[in-house]
Amino acid sequence: MMMKITRSAVLALLVVSLTSFTPATLRAQDKVAEEADGWVEMFDGKSLTGWKVNENPESWKVEEGMLVCAGPRAHLFYVGQDKPFTNFHFKADVKTTKGSNAGIYFATKFQESGWPKFGYECQVNVSHTDPKKSSSLYSVENIADPGVKDDEWYTQEIIVEGRRIRLLLNGETMVDYTEPENQPAYSKDFDRRLMPGTFALQAHDPMSVVYFKNLEVKRLP
Repeated sequence: MMMKITRSAVLALLVVSLTSFTPATLRAQDKVAEEADGWVEMFDGKSLTGWKVNENPESWKVEEGMLVCAGPRAHLFYVGQDKPFTNFHFKADVKTTKGSNAGIYFATKFQESGWPKFGYECQVNVSHTDPKKSSSLYSVENIADPGVKDDEWYTQEIIVEGRRIRLLLNGETMVDYTEPENQPAYSKDFDRRLMPGTFALQAHDPMSVVYFKNLEVKRLP
């Protein structure tokens, strides 16, 4: 027996269909698709959940969906996943202010204070006096002119596959470095070797104000 569909029933179906595509629903669908593709959001835009700051915790805060560093030296370590990262693709949007200095550490591990001893640093610096500028692999392959400006967002990518490290800024490869086999530690203070580890964002000094958002990572085979 055929069921008679009334005009009101059709309208009700249309309302249900339209309301199912609210912004919140679409964001949830995007997130599911993103995670299925391997990308994971590292920052929820509202809190420091998944992150752990070592010294001077007042140097880090969340402001309008951004991670903001402003204050004495402090490093914000990513602790959102138990399994360390070996091969990965990391992305973040970064904005510097005049004279500021910061950094993105990778292949590192949490320490209570001091400059991170383990792993490498991707420099964040457009106009600070340090000649090593943004997207430098700090003290390994240095960039003098990254081609970006203070107070403007740029996208920093870090890709590690095996012993190969690539740093991309706004889609352009700035560093393509392969770590030598059996490389010794850089010094007694800085190891600077690839190892399973995590990420850390740097608050460099009280005069440096830097913004980070849209942090995400994808594990690679």
